[in-house]
Amino acid sequence: MKERVFALDIGTRSVVGVIVEKTTNDYEVIDHVSKEHDERTMVDGQIHDVRSVSETIASVKHILEEKHGPLHKVCVAAAGRALKTKRTSINQSVSGQPLMDDEDVTHLELSAVQQAQYELAKEETEMQSTHYYCVGYSVLRYHLDGQELGSLIDQQGEQVTVEVIATFLPKVVVESLIAALHRASLEMEALTLEPIAAINVLIPPSMRRLNVALVDIGAGTSDIAITDSGTVTAYGMVPVAGDEITEAISDHYLLDFPLAEKAKREISTQQEATVTDILGFETTVTYHDVTEAIDSAIEKLSIAIRDEILLLNQKAPKAMMLVGGGSLTPDLSKRLARILDIPDNRVAVRGIDAIQSLKKTDNLPTGPAYVTPIGIAIASNQNPVQYISVTVNDRTIRLFDIKALTIGDCLLAAGIEIKKLFGRPGMAKFIYLNGNQLTLKGEHGTAPILLKNQQACSLSDTIQNGDILSVTKGEDGTSPDVTLKDLLGELPRSTISMNGHHHQVQSAPRVNGKKESLAYIVQDRDQVVSESTHTVRSFLQFIGKEWILEETKPFDITVNAKEHRVASHRITILKNKKEVHSESTLQDGDQLTTNKHYPIEAQALLQQLDALTNQSIEVLFNHRKLTLYKPISKLIKNDMPLDPEELIYPGQSIELKESNSWAFIFQDVFRHVDIDLTNGKNFKIYRNEQEATFVEPIHSGDRLELQWLTEGKN
Repeated sequence: MKERVFALDIGTRSVVGVIVEKTTNDYEVIDHVSKEHDERTMVDGQIHDVRSVSETIASVKHILEEKHGPLHKVCVAAAGRALKTKRTSINQSVSGQPLMDDEDVTHLELSAVQQAQYELAKEETEMQSTHYYCVGYSVLRYHLDGQELGSLIDQQGEQVTVEVIATFLPKVVVESLIAALHRASLEMEALTLEPIAAINVLIPPSMRRLNVALVDIGAGTSDIAITDSGTVTAYGMVPVAGDEITEAISDHYLLDFPLAEKAKREISTQQEATVTDILGFETTVTYHDVTEAIDSAIEKLSIAIRDEILLLNQKAPKAMMLVGGGSLTPDLSKRLARILDIPDNRVAVRGIDAIQSLKKTDNLPTGPAYVTPIGIAIASNQNPVQYISVTVNDRTIRLFDIKALTIGDCLLAAGIEIKKLFGRPGMAKFIYLNGNQLTLKGEHGTAPILLKNQQACSLSDTIQNGDILSVTKGEDGTSPDVTLKDLLGELPRSTISMNGHHHQVQSAPRVNGKKESLAYIVQDRDQVVSESTHTVRSFLQFIGKEWILEETKPFDITVNAKEHRVASHRITILKNKKEVHSESTLQDGDQLTTNKHYPIEAQALLQQLDALTNQSIEVLFNHRKLTLYKPISKLIKNDMPLDPEELIYPGQSIELKESNSWAFIFQDVFRHVDIDLTNGKNFKIYRNEQEATFVEPIHSGDRLELQWLTEGKN
């Protein structure tokens, strides 16, 4: 037995039922019925009176059952005008993270969809994000560090942005639809969306790379779907459609609404119609007459459709397809082409004859009004949509199975905020290394633990009815524990000698001015200083001889209450035999020596002071040449004269005094010769053969003589 599909298109003004039979290669319309609602029970695709709508559904069902037997299941579509489209983007830092994989990208995309869901809920009063089904989303673009990319897989950077356009269906639309079916004793066999149904039969996937607008013009609303880059990118609706055109004809020709609707259809198909107004006058009107009479209504509908397309698409599409009963509005396709500035042949009304998979038979309905109901039957058969139930963290969630559902869809439906599932990164530490600020990043938080039926799974894994999901938030990362060794690595060692002694030297890092070992764990705001080179100063500090630096100061003493610089340095430091200063750099193998410039002998200081030290004369004493010395200047410390060899140290206070008399007397000779004058013997002294006294002045060149007297001589 061939498979038959019963489908309903529940519209604003009428309910259309079709029975389609699936053959081997195509579909065949077996029967079709259309019945208008008795009252205004539908508004903008939303059922307002479930009981009244169910009565119309039951009436259509009964008519078909009389010919084809009992009908228990039906394929229906949620009105495209009820869909909510939201475009949004999400930014996330990926600095320091490994290369992104499929799971990371899926997480970013779903976070963006959830952001759109929240933004949509904010715009709608008394609605929550979980009151919407996500019926699909498309990624518009990826950006990494401001550059647009085709894919983020295996990419790495600082900041990633994902922009999506997501479409949502309010759950109340689906719930009221199911309720109306149940009242008519029908079970929903499959569910699709009206724009998807029309697109599936008119625009094959291979053509969706083109930027095409599909407009389903019904009675109360005009539904719009946009394709581009291989997918449906946007849905929209305007509350202006065929009823406005019918009302304009009714007003102009004084016809009641049903007669005006009949006249509109005849004019569209036969180019003219004969009408009888409420006064009983019969008039034949032509296509041209009607177009002129209702020009303002046609313009209003055209402008409303154009504005919504430009809002959704940001530009005019490459082509437009018009379906639905309202698409036969006189002159509409040309008006749309003109105001969108596209060629006339790029805007076309498409009827069921454009459905390639539909078998052409004698009982086929005519015109574009049946494109959507037949599309519902075919799309629902090819892609049946059902409700499924899953458990998420012990909560039962029902999902609208309009596409291949994933773990991510379940989390969206459960209201679990996906971007908060991943553990937060640990707090970073900010330090300064040699004056430059560094950021030590915390550990990355761990990924959430996702279990499907107690087995590990990913966000993109598909689900089935009855699956049990468990979601556990990832653990937060910790602050970084970075040691000085981690920060600086192994510090180089150098061998430097000091006065012949070899020393192994390694840089000693300082933290906040204090030496620390390489095992020290760096803390937030630490000031770390690590010198890659050694200086004379740092080397002396390292070997504990920092006092030498103090001794490189000048050698100063005080002479007669005035400061006197004896030498420019108390100690001179030589590197490889060349004088250096404290900040001179050192390299491995350098040899340091020190030269000490203190203390100084008193005699050397007198010479440095340019003081007259000694007066001398040469004389002959007992026929032997003799040089006599007599000090002129003297150094006195603590009121005591200093011997010529006595040592003087930096900082000491000295007095310099000069003798009042420079003259020599005979007595001075005996300070330079060793003669004992106390042996009791008598003697006489002579100067230049003349007898003299001890206080006799003498001069250089004098002949001096001491003669011992024998006893008895005077």
